[in-house]
Amino acid sequence: MNNRSPKGKKEFRLTPHLVLLIAILTLAAISVIRLILWNRGTKSDYDPNNLAEGFDIEALDTILPLSETLLEGHEDDGVTTILCLGNNILTDGTGSGSFTSLLASDTGAIVYNGGFPESTIGARYSSYNENFPKDNFNLPYVAESICSKDFNRLEAAAAAESDPKYTEAAETLKSIDYSTVDIIAIVYDAADYLALIPSDNPNDPYELSTYTGGLRNAIEDIQQTYPYIRIVVMSHTFAHAIDGNGNYQNGGSTDLGNGALPHYLLKEIDVSISCGVSIIDNFYGTINEDNYMEYMDDYIHLNDAGRRLMAERLAELVNTGRTSKR
Repeated sequence: MNNRSPKGKKEFRLTPHLVLLIAILTLAAISVIRLILWNRGTKSDYDPNNLAEGFDIEALDTILPLSETLLEGHEDDGVTTILCLGNNILTDGTGSGSFTSLLASDTGAIVYNGGFPESTIGARYSSYNENFPKDNFNLPYVAESICSKDFNRLEAAAAAESDPKYTEAAETLKSIDYSTVDIIAIVYDAADYLALIPSDNPNDPYELSTYTGGLRNAIEDIQQTYPYIRIVVMSHTFAHAIDGNGNYQNGGSTDLGNGALPHYLLKEIDVSISCGVSIIDNFYGTINEDNYMEYMDDYIHLNDAGRRLMAERLAELVNTGRTSKR
């Protein structure tokens, strides 16, 4: 039998070698196509010309309610009364533009102003020095006067100041019926950072001449004397340091020897939480590096809009807290 194909035609044979070659070429083609598609990628929604509003850092607020057990035996008069202790955030504004007036308007509460200009959370000396009566205006000594109800030293120091705001604050603190106070708000700017007050003493958490020591002493003194009063700490906002040439230095990154402002904030949060009180973060959550020009007059002092924004932040906590009594 003749197995040859018709003349002029060659028989096609699918040999194992040919099958292998086809498989290799197919795999190579698939790989090339996938590489092309991978390099091309997918269309992105990113618009390089779009400017995002706001900032991506989340505020570090910690809101803690006052334990109901601390209210046992205390009669609620039905009126929300707030005492603000602090420095220039409280004392720079006047009339309806002051922090306390704005807070009263936003909450309907009675709001007392216990602020002393240029004062700090940390004291100047670790123990009281009669040659430096200005320490009476700093937070731990203000708290001591409130808790002991002895305002003689505070009044004498205030009388020596030419600015009447010192005497006004001392008289206000002396006149308050503390059985009616529901909330004490601690409201200070970045003065401690600029005054080079150390953030803390690792060997003594109660040292008065440190930022955290002054805060811890004041909070615990108030808690022991007036356990029914809720304490709220309002952290410092963004601020600048000023170098020897008068140039602004970003407080968010400039370490003056005791840490930059974020370090002070974290220390303040630690003390607040350990003492069981609320803290509102104004450094990231209110007036920050991105928006400070809108809310500050200079390197540290707030303008009317800044005080308004700060008051709104505290008012939100006060108004929300009413739903849970405190």
